[in-house]
Amino acid sequence: MSDINNNKNFLLQQFMWIGISLGISFLISYYVQNPFISIPIIILIFILLSFYMRNRAMRKFGLSGQTMFGANNSVNYYCMSCGTKHNQHSCPRCGSKMKRVGT
Repeated sequence: MSDINNNKNFLLQQFMWIGISLGISFLISYYVQNPFISIPIIILIFILLSFYMRNRAMRKFGLSGQTMFGANNSVNYYCMSCGTKHNQHSCPRCGSKMKRVGT
C-alpha cells in the first residue's frame, strides 16, 4: 500500500512541476512578445528549473556530495586476488587485472 502512495505522490509532484514550468513559459511568452527573445529565456528557465529539481531530489536522498554527472571521486578498486586497494589498470602488488569496485 505504501508503494501506491509513493507512486501517487511522485506522479502528483511531476505534474505539479510540469504545470509550473508551463505556467512560467506562458507568462514569459505573453509578456515578451518577441519569439527570438522569449524562446531562449523559456529554455534557460526550463534548464534552471530542472537543475533545481535535480538538486532537491539529490538532497532528499542524501547524495549532495556528487558531481553533476553523478560520478563520485571516492571510488576505489580492490584486487580480486590479493585485496589491495588501488586506482590503476592492474594491481601494483600482484599484477592481476581482476578488480572489484568499492567505496
